[in-house]
Amino acid sequence: MNQPKIMVLSGSVRSGSVNTKLAALVGKKLALADAQVTNLSLKDYPLPLYDGDYEAEKGVPPDPAQKLKRLFQAQDGVFIACPEYNAGITPLLKNTLDWISRVSEPGEPAKPAFRNQIYAIGSASPGGFGGLRGLISMRTILEVGLGAHVLPQMVSVARSQSAFDDKGDLTDERTADMLDTMVKALLRHSKLNSHN
Repeated sequence: MNQPKIMVLSGSVRSGSVNTKLAALVGKKLALADAQVTNLSLKDYPLPLYDGDYEAEKGVPPDPAQKLKRLFQAQDGVFIACPEYNAGITPLLKNTLDWISRVSEPGEPAKPAFRNQIYAIGSASPGGFGGLRGLISMRTILEVGLGAHVLPQMVSVARSQSAFDDKGDLTDERTADMLDTMVKALLRHSKLNSHN
């Protein structure tokens, strides 16, 4: 059986981010299920605020944006933990996706970094909705804006301040089941999609 390549990342780089905890938990579960996991921190890929004039004058930042595009393309699956900001996603995550969408090699279709991977999304939030409104925004950006294939299964972790135990696992059984269902779906579709 092929070992799928799956990348996990968080839309937050804040210290102690619960969404980074969620991404780490998904990565752990995928690795235990024999996936080849890449844990990505957006802190390692700083990008200027997207601006069409900047792009026209200086081009796409070759290091962060082009490296990220190639990294996304090398995956069979991607999980993104999406913090909710004002019923949307973080400016950091949106800016990163916008820059990656601008990179294509000669002969490639538009937005090639999002065309061949399977995406799964999740969120953790202190509120009772678990970041669900931000996930709706994220799904729209990925599917409608970028042409990505996003699994219907997702995880929404409410009351995140008490949602994780000391080992980084979820304390609520229903939410843990939701996460396991999403992880299994991501693993299954990534194996079918495997480039190996």
